[in-house]
Amino acid sequence: MTLRQLEVFLAIARAHSYRQAAEVLHTSQPGLSQHVRELEAELGVRLFDRLSRGVVLTEAGGLLEERAKRVFATLTDVREVLGELQGLQRGTLLVGASTTPGIYVLPAVIGEFRRRHPGIDLRLRIANSRVIEEAIRAHEVDLGVVGGHGLAPGEECLAAGLADELVLIVSPRHRWARRREVAAADLSDEPLLVREEGSATRRVTERALEQAGVGWRVSMELGHTEAIKQAVMAGLGVAFVSVHAVRGEVASRRLMAIRLRRLRIQRHFHVIHSEARTLSVGARALVAMLSAPAKRA
Repeated sequence: MTLRQLEVFLAIARAHSYRQAAEVLHTSQPGLSQHVRELEAELGVRLFDRLSRGVVLTEAGGLLEERAKRVFATLTDVREVLGELQGLQRGTLLVGASTTPGIYVLPAVIGEFRRRHPGIDLRLRIANSRVIEEAIRAHEVDLGVVGGHGLAPGEECLAAGLADELVLIVSPRHRWARRREVAAADLSDEPLLVREEGSATRRVTERALEQAGVGWRVSMELGHTEAIKQAVMAGLGVAFVSVHAVRGEVASRRLMAIRLRRLRIQRHFHVIHSEARTLSVGARALVAMLSAPAKRA
């Protein structure tokens, strides 16, 4: 059994598809199939079942997946510990981020990090908060940046310095477009567009409205902030989004940002990691940059 075979196996298990795994690994599907056949022959078990909806793990495959993840987590820790000897001259860092910080906040921070530390290979994986939290627990990413996070056992919050506010956006043609704020009770009359389950933006918004005793009705669920912005522009409803996500649209007056009277929905983006993982020198450097806003406040 080779590390390459395990890498191929995990890629297919995550993607549930030979084709998608081949794209991720920049190789051919026949090559992946050969690795899997050799691994199955060596172990004497079948690892995948091909179904109409894609590839799924067999019971034996599930057992191997759990242990293969541990192998790569251990190897990553070894590389990072040895990389300490090189300071910040070399290293790798995989950051998982939920949609809002990943798209609208982190690119500028990562750009500055790469200018300071060009030898660190920093990669960013973006998904909703629930997926990133699961990736932290599975040791698939070194750091996670999410909003509205509740720590699970074995997790540590390293920084919460990136401030955010969720504002209500409406179309320039909406009856509220010229207002700076509206009564919270009026929200119940409006079709509300929301993110999918697992989104921290949705979780934080719903919690704030519930605590304030504000009613609302969901008219549509959309899987991305950009889709929500386009839907609001089209007059399909109103939505709560991060102020970071609509700066350009508000400046150009393609969207209008307002607040509910006597209700500010604020949060911080939290930087989390698994306590079981050794925090690399590169990860510590990035955490220091992400903590800087809190120190300047």
